[in-house]
Amino acid sequence: MLFNSLNFLLFFPVVCIIYFAIPALKWRNIFLLAASYWFYMNWKPAYALLLLTSTAVTYVAALGIDRCAGRRGKRAWLTASLVLNLAILFLFKYYNFAAESLSLLLEHLGIALPMPEFGLLLPVGISFYTFQALGYSIDVYRGQTAVEKNFFTYALFVSFFPQLVAGPIERSTHLLPQFKVKQRFDYDAVMAGIRLMIWGYFLKLALADRCGTYVDAVYNNLTQHNGGSYLLASLIFPFQIYGDFAGYSLVAIGTARVMGFRLMDNFRRPYFAATVTDFWHRWHISLSTWFKDYVYIPLGGNRVGKARGYFNLLVTFIVSGAWHGANWTFIVWGALHGIILCIEKFLGFAKAQLSGARKFFHWFVTFCLVVLAWIFFRAETLSDAGRIIKGIFTNLEMPYLPLADCMAIFMALSIVLFKECKDEFHWNIHLSDSRYWVVRHTYIAAAICYILLFGVLNGDQFIYFQF
Repeated sequence: MLFNSLNFLLFFPVVCIIYFAIPALKWRNIFLLAASYWFYMNWKPAYALLLLTSTAVTYVAALGIDRCAGRRGKRAWLTASLVLNLAILFLFKYYNFAAESLSLLLEHLGIALPMPEFGLLLPVGISFYTFQALGYSIDVYRGQTAVEKNFFTYALFVSFFPQLVAGPIERSTHLLPQFKVKQRFDYDAVMAGIRLMIWGYFLKLALADRCGTYVDAVYNNLTQHNGGSYLLASLIFPFQIYGDFAGYSLVAIGTARVMGFRLMDNFRRPYFAATVTDFWHRWHISLSTWFKDYVYIPLGGNRVGKARGYFNLLVTFIVSGAWHGANWTFIVWGALHGIILCIEKFLGFAKAQLSGARKFFHWFVTFCLVVLAWIFFRAETLSDAGRIIKGIFTNLEMPYLPLADCMAIFMALSIVLFKECKDEFHWNIHLSDSRYWVVRHTYIAAAICYILLFGVLNGDQFIYFQF
């Protein structure tokens, strides 16, 4: 069920009304669990079995870890949880890619060894809920969170519908305890959640999907466009993916907030970053911190020699790239970010205090590097990415963008830039959070009207659903 669908706009109010009407916390959680599975099963009901399997495996493994006195037994249970969950993820997401890559490599070496392929559809959100469940197993193993013995409460933590299919990837220490508290209807929290949802819908429908009409037209038909179109589409795509994913995250956070739950922030104005290191402190925060805590630090982090520290950083970002998709384009995208971060760390930029013209220069270079990396992220193949980059530098002609689309994108970007500047630089301007009732509700009405007038309302899927 898509957030930007009529089904969800009917589903969510009904869930809220029933949820707050149920007096007992136990039955509230069971109802919310059932609603979450119903939400997920709207895509493909059979894949709810994978969600249940991941939940059951990590639940049992955590109980095993808790009951074992020795380190070896705890490690065995954790290993079983990691292997089983990652095996399912590999089968559905990476097997065909790995088989095809291996076949091509062997063919290049003169060895003909056809590999079997499986026609499996990628289950929506499998990377997100798998990582959330594995994070719980690791936290129990490390003693950072208490084992949850109530299966239904734990299952709700894994499948909570606002953030189930595209995050934020929550930690058990943050979200799980909230299901043990009876959330009360709070008008201020409800309105705060609705305002977050509206801004999320604005980012998705008025910005991302409007940008996507041009970006998709160019990237999906490279032979029909020139370097000018490649450049314009590549400059627009960063705002498309930001509006799409940050929009989803805000709707998720707002949806949870209406019901009394708090999810972690996932974006913090990433395109204001003056270094790529800072960019990753602002972009997809729940994933970047997940990889830091469960991959980078276990590899040794920066507590080892400099060379090994750079290696750990590069490996973490290559794995992060692979997490995004079974394609060499994502791996190269992750590797590029890892290499740039290593260079920044070597030059001392990662912790540099920048200001004035120097900060602006660093910001400009950072934005250009991020845009370059996004080309690999968006391109279908490495050859397509190469064609786009070559075209930008060798065949730069005036692109064509219909005036109506140009104006719609410009207007949406201007509104987003104003709000981002207000938040980044702490301008004393209050609209959605004004103390005046008239200002707050005028803001909500104006935002809804803008979305209905200029948004793309055809129910496009969110980009990160494919991950």
